Amino acid sequence: MPMDLNDLFSTSGPLARAFDGYCERREQIEMAQAVQAAIREARTVVLEAGTGVGKTAAYLVPALVEGGKVIVSTGTKALQDQLFHRDLPAVRDALGVPVKVALLKGRSNYLCWHHLDRTNQDATLLGSKQEVRDLGLINRFAPLSATGDKAECPTVPEHAAIWSRVTSTRENCLGSDCPRYADCFVVRARREAQDADVVVVNHHLFFADLMLREEGVPELLPNAQTIVFDEAHQLPDTATLFFGESVSTAQVLDLVRDTLAIGQAQARDGARWNELLSPVERAARDLRLCFGPQVQRLSQPQLGADHLLLPTLGQLKDALVDLREALDSQAERSPDLANLQRRTHELLQRLNAWGAPERASEPELCWVDVSSHGVQLHRTPISVADVFRRQRLGLGGDAAADAAPGDAPEDEGEDLQSLLSGRPALDVEQPAGEDAAPPPRRAWVFTSATLAVKNDFRHFTEALGLEDAECSAWSSPYDYPAQAMLYVPQGLPLPSDPGHTDAVVDAALPLIRANRGRAFVLCTSLRAVAKAAERLKQSFQAAGDPFPVLQQGDAPRPTLLEDFRRAGNAVLVGSHSFWEGIDVKGDALTLVVIDKLPFAPPDDPVLAKRLELLAESGGNAFMQHQVPQAIIALKQGAGRLIRSETDRGVLMICDSRLIDKPYGRRIWQSLPPMKRTRAEDEVTAFLATL
Repeated sequence: MPMDLNDLFSTSGPLARAFDGYCERREQIEMAQAVQAAIREARTVVLEAGTGVGKTAAYLVPALVEGGKVIVSTGTKALQDQLFHRDLPAVRDALGVPVKVALLKGRSNYLCWHHLDRTNQDATLLGSKQEVRDLGLINRFAPLSATGDKAECPTVPEHAAIWSRVTSTRENCLGSDCPRYADCFVVRARREAQDADVVVVNHHLFFADLMLREEGVPELLPNAQTIVFDEAHQLPDTATLFFGESVSTAQVLDLVRDTLAIGQAQARDGARWNELLSPVERAARDLRLCFGPQVQRLSQPQLGADHLLLPTLGQLKDALVDLREALDSQAERSPDLANLQRRTHELLQRLNAWGAPERASEPELCWVDVSSHGVQLHRTPISVADVFRRQRLGLGGDAAADAAPGDAPEDEGEDLQSLLSGRPALDVEQPAGEDAAPPPRRAWVFTSATLAVKNDFRHFTEALGLEDAECSAWSSPYDYPAQAMLYVPQGLPLPSDPGHTDAVVDAALPLIRANRGRAFVLCTSLRAVAKAAERLKQSFQAAGDPFPVLQQGDAPRPTLLEDFRRAGNAVLVGSHSFWEGIDVKGDALTLVVIDKLPFAPPDDPVLAKRLELLAESGGNAFMQHQVPQAIIALKQGAGRLIRSETDRGVLMICDSRLIDKPYGRRIWQSLPPMKRTRAEDEVTAFLATL
């Protein structure tokens, strides 16, 4: 078999023989060559590939051909499953290369035998009849499953409440002390990943592996020669989450639930568990009552010195101290009790750290995320660039080989291999000077359809400390001027106007009717989703229109998408989760309506602090940060429309700022080169041809 990329991707090559409708694309070959060069020379590359380039094959083919251990990290678990079950086997089989592949998720995705046994013993503590029914279904699934992956249990939804009782987390896993350790699905998945040539993970697991020391496979990252991040535009936000630390009321309530069950089962005489846990539970629930009913994010300075949160936090800490003292005296009785003692201690540490002075080395922000599910306290770095740069070069990057052994920052703490393996660092004198082994060099590939703003990658590279990366971009091979039209209606109120969502629906209705449904309506907030869906339902009912309205939240996302495809004339209304990672080819989707430019909320505490620091340094916070972020998000939403060479459709953006504001030109010029209009009759005429 030829191993030259031009031959592999040619119309007479193995890929063409394996895939129906295959066509040779210059952009795909050039991207594959860039990935191959990065692997051979152990460099860092940032590669944007427009819709239709075929970026998955463009990085998989050279990675498989060049050999060595490969880690591919995806943006979501759904994309992770698609890559592992469909894309990767198809490319591997087409090339005929004998590589072993493995799928690895975070431990909470795998059934835990120990927690399943405990839940069966304590079934009287289950919260509902539905949980009892689901537990019975899981008991049937468990002995038949080779992986224990809850995604493979078709009879119990992945978000069912019972899963939190029968899976483990970093906090409640007993590790090698577990009585069912030999049967552990997580351990089995880790061993398979260690032995595999290609391991598919997701961004959350990758960073948890990096920072929390427990969620990955020991030796997995240090042994990889190539690390590929697909959907890399999500990395800055994911890194911010994992390079900080958080504590939530949900974690506290889980601790209460587990302590009650384990305490009564294994140390009934050790304490009056109900009396001990009642103040902990009450204080945790009171944290939510410190805020109004609305969902909000607030920085610590915004709270003020007299906010109810602060004394309530004090009550929670006091109650946890009492619980920890009781668990200290019982910890030796069983691994479960020792684990509870450790969890309580860690929660207390995080609660005490929240609100403490920030570390001088990297600016941090303490903030609160309030939702209907509870309260989360976050301590977040304002910038992750320096942290990620150190971790990447510590693992081996293109700049690592040029660094002298003594160049590493003195405050890095434990060596990275210990961080990844979960084992303590050995206190061994390290060789100095020329005898010190540099980190192994490896290739880092960052790719997505949306990384640049008019071929300018600085917004992405500066966020992750990738200033040394080589950047390239390939436009979509699709004929956008012939296939698609961009429509910005006239006369709409500004997005800040209370009547904006109603006006969006009114403007979209003629297009939806001309298009016979087959539309996505993408909103920037859940409130707008609810309002738009209700208005559409009322309008369709009043006019006798036959278009089903599918609303985000009414069913799981895969179910809504399947219903949308099956209906053939539906209108799906969704927010952020439908802006990306959605692939609806053909006539089922020919109209995408976006309610407004997706600027991040200015009152988001992390964003506000970043903008403040950027302004203090003399930068233009709006143009350097907010506009590029909005462009990348808008390109993701727009990318739902044209998914193949034969797709056609209309992108409707209901935000006059795209035309009226000076920055609007920069935004629409970053979109694919569609035909543009502001005339409704031109749009309806175009839709009539679809």
